[in-house]
Amino acid sequence: MVMLSAVCACAPTVHRGGDLTAPPALVETRPDAGLAERLAVRAVRDEEAVGRAIDLSLEYVRTREPEERPFGAGGPDVTWERVRESLEYLRAVLPGLKTDPDVLLRDFVWYEVIPGPLMTGYYEPEMDGSLAPHPGFPAPIYGLPRSLESVDLGAFHPRWKGQTLVYRVEQGQIRPFFTRREIDTEKRLADAPIAWTRSPVDVYFLQVQGSGRLRLPDGRVRHVLYAGKNGREYVSLGEVLIGRGLVPGEEMSMQRIRRYLAGHPEQVEELLNANPSYVFFRLTEDGPFGAMGRALTPMVSMATDPAFLPLGSILAVDAVLPGRENGSAAFLGLAQDRGGAIKGSRLDLFCGAGQDAEFLAGHLQARSRVFLLLKK
Repeated sequence: MVMLSAVCACAPTVHRGGDLTAPPALVETRPDAGLAERLAVRAVRDEEAVGRAIDLSLEYVRTREPEERPFGAGGPDVTWERVRESLEYLRAVLPGLKTDPDVLLRDFVWYEVIPGPLMTGYYEPEMDGSLAPHPGFPAPIYGLPRSLESVDLGAFHPRWKGQTLVYRVEQGQIRPFFTRREIDTEKRLADAPIAWTRSPVDVYFLQVQGSGRLRLPDGRVRHVLYAGKNGREYVSLGEVLIGRGLVPGEEMSMQRIRRYLAGHPEQVEELLNANPSYVFFRLTEDGPFGAMGRALTPMVSMATDPAFLPLGSILAVDAVLPGRENGSAAFLGLAQDRGGAIKGSRLDLFCGAGQDAEFLAGHLQARSRVFLLLKK
């Protein structure tokens, strides 16, 4: 999963949580009953989706070693078994939340995420395209190149634990893999595309989101899923536009970026190439999938930093959602994905597919109150 790092117009109005430069921590607390009731109302309304998402988290958590401790510094000293028991209990009481919302307060320990997380959103773009060359679809979508190699640097020295080197070999020498400019403008990639779509801007936003849906001429839909990237540093196009004075920071959103590119086609190639990072894809019948290898659930699945909030964690969220009738929303989320820009207490909400999801993902950027829930 990959996400847009742009400054959006949505003003943070929910609990800032203090010094945002401080290391993230989980602090045991007791929230008010009103929040628990709002969470229960939303969970009951979306019971089928929430239940299915819990089942998928359980599939993953049951593959972990029960006695291992998934939380790092700043988190509770509990095992994967405790996480599994928490998910199983939430699944059991989910149907009864309508009549007994207090079970969330009575039977779970609440840990507030400090500082209050910045919550952003990502979605599954939809675009027209073809699996064969077509004059109406000139922009290529590439699969993982045969020449791309990677190695786990942690195998060589402990100081490099968790770091991966992506490279290619040229005349017997290890070289950095091609940049966006070398792939799209200079056509240095020898591999054939796996699909084509209308515009390089569509491909770019597909790469930013990490997955999407391709509507084929015969009406079929194929999921385009993340397969890997070129190892280059990600540069936010939103920050480039702001830094060059092309778009005011207070106006920034995905939709604003699209409008600027549509109005300045002569600048598109140069602006896209300002981000050397490049994402490669694979085609499937199903998706999208998160870091657990399971399907993501709209408005439930969240990307977290697994070093702080491990996959499978139950999260209670109180946030401001753009475009919603009263703005604020409380819902139960599940840590089911991760992303390169998601570090510390930051969260990324999977908003689904379609225009509403694109709007929400493009404008969602607000400080939120978030709690980890563990069964007592």
